[in-house]
Amino acid sequence: MTSSSRLPEPYGHDGGANLADILERVLDKGVVIAGDIRINLLDIELLTVKLRLIVASVDKAKEMGIDWWEDDPALSSRARRSELARENAELRDRLAELETGRAQEEAS
Repeated sequence: MTSSSRLPEPYGHDGGANLADILERVLDKGVVIAGDIRINLLDIELLTVKLRLIVASVDKAKEMGIDWWEDDPALSSRARRSELARENAELRDRLAELETGRAQEEAS
């Protein structure tokens, strides 16, 4: 007597989805997990933590208007270069001001 102990496939009878398929679906659509944690003592709020987690592909995130990593120097080499260029320009301006002030002092 043989009996099948195989569990039913969650995504249909053709073999279902593997991890890559599930990940592709999640990244394509995006998943948002949100929650708040509040700690109160005698009706006095001591701590509030707001948690927001978004799991999506880069394309989907950009489509939703989320692109903060492009301006973060720790994550983007382009942002790092633009920050260095801005800092360099500020230092050149400060140096020019100092040289102008020194030249005026010497002329007096």
